[in-house]
Amino acid sequence: MGNLTRTEIEQLATYCEDAELKAYEITKVTDQYPHMTYEDAFDVQWEVRKRKEARGHKIVGMKMGLTSWAKMAQMGVEQPCYGYLADYFSVPEGGEIKMDELIHPKIEAEIAFVTKAPLKGPGVHIGDVMRATDFIIPAVEVIDSRYKDFKFDLKSVIADNSSSTRFITGGRMARLEDVDVTTLGVVMEINGEVVATGAGAAVLGHPAASVAMLANMLGERGEEIPAGTFIMTGGITAAVTVNRGDSITVRYQDLGSISARFI
Repeated sequence: MGNLTRTEIEQLATYCEDAELKAYEITKVTDQYPHMTYEDAFDVQWEVRKRKEARGHKIVGMKMGLTSWAKMAQMGVEQPCYGYLADYFSVPEGGEIKMDELIHPKIEAEIAFVTKAPLKGPGVHIGDVMRATDFIIPAVEVIDSRYKDFKFDLKSVIADNSSSTRFITGGRMARLEDVDVTTLGVVMEINGEVVATGAGAAVLGHPAASVAMLANMLGERGEEIPAGTFIMTGGITAAVTVNRGDSITVRYQDLGSISARFI
């Protein structure tokens, strides 16, 4: 159940979205509303999403965050969080990302799933996800928490659309049955130097588990994952800070690479 009034939800939606659109830091929302619940936090996220759609933006996908067991333990949380991806978050492969539009960005290497059938929780499991998956494709997420000094808790992260800001997808798509996503290796380079490596199992043991969790979390709100949804399943690598002038390349075993430049 939520503890916040409609007016408070709307005020927090403005507070979080203005920070994203104008690229300035804010303090965590639970400082203002310590009694707010997880439901309130998602209400704020959905309110901002609704506002973006009202302004003519399209929601082009979903993302999962905090999907490594280590990260959850570190944050003291029992489950990951999700966010939506708006059309203007998308950066073309090899494209440029403007640092002036961001605060303190970091990048994560991810595997994205694209669905061919809807998934609606509760009770969605990995098998359901595998059956409903059209293909997988490499993705790089640029996260940019709006919170000052990265000081936040899970409710604040959820209200802030799980730190979503930009993403790049590319490389080669593959059918799920042709790839062992748990052992799929990833190498992240910044300016030609290897800064992080990982394998798909870093995401909840199996990236499809992340999609199942998303379906079940959306199910709690009466929402589903429609067919044709692009879903970033969470970081395979740690989130690595990027600076103006950096060129990034992320190589995916047998699935090509993704590059971009921060200007």
